[in-house]
Amino acid sequence: MSWQLWLARDECRDTPLPWQSAQDKLSPGRVAQGFGVILAAIGTPAKTPKPRGKVPGATPGQVRPPKPRYPTVKKRASKRKKSEASRSSPSLQAA
Repeated sequence: MSWQLWLARDECRDTPLPWQSAQDKLSPGRVAQGFGVILAAIGTPAKTPKPRGKVPGATPGQVRPPKPRYPTVKKRASKRKKSEASRSSPSLQAA
């Protein structure tokens, strides 16, 4: 980011806040303050957002049923089952 600010220093205009004094040679912080103007002038390659609305096949006034709700599946670690060999071991029966 610092390289972008350093390269944009010549193209950026100083827009000091009310308590700041004007500068001839802009610092990276001052360039970052005015970088929004540069970005607005360049524009964005992103497409415009699509409008939200009903599906094309819906007739006017048609009420759609609510989406089905499903219970939340909660996974947990299962407990180890004791094997038959460990239950019938002589060391447990003697105690």
